[in-house]
Amino acid sequence: MALSTPQTATRTTWTFDPAHTSVEFRARHMMISNVRGKFTNVTGTILEDESNPANTYVEVDIDPASIDTRNEQRDTHLRSADFLDVENYPAITYKTTNLEFVDEENVKVTGDLTIRGVTRPITLEASVNGRGPNPWGQYVAGVSLKGSLNRKDWGINFNVALETGGVLVSDKIDIDIEIEAIKQQS
Repeated sequence: MALSTPQTATRTTWTFDPAHTSVEFRARHMMISNVRGKFTNVTGTILEDESNPANTYVEVDIDPASIDTRNEQRDTHLRSADFLDVENYPAITYKTTNLEFVDEENVKVTGDLTIRGVTRPITLEASVNGRGPNPWGQYVAGVSLKGSLNRKDWGINFNVALETGGVLVSDKIDIDIEIEAIKQQS
């Protein structure tokens, strides 16, 4: 079922809590180990349609310059034109286009992911972790998402062939996202 535009339904607004939200990734390095990283500046909004959850809309903004792999030299290279080209493309965005509820707790979330000015669809597997009041008087909800992408689909083609065979960086990038969102007062 395709989502209606955010303006066509009465919706409850939720905003990502930056202290409890993470967008992390994993790539193979030299075909022998995994390198993990994250983006430290992520914002997002959920426009929930409580009467028809399949019409809920999510929009995420990621600052690619906030990439952190715990190695400044690698992070600088990932920010360069070889990879994310943050000077020319200062945002990564994701906007949902379809939610398919497998059951009450599991959802296939499809959306348009834009990296380096290239927009392509990607589907993530989501688990709704729950919702309720926190100790500070806010009503919060939690969702975990997982998926993978081929970085070359977004024009990120840099690589180095290794003497021993294989390449320096895998094409497949695994994604692991944790979101805690705060319900906004109407």
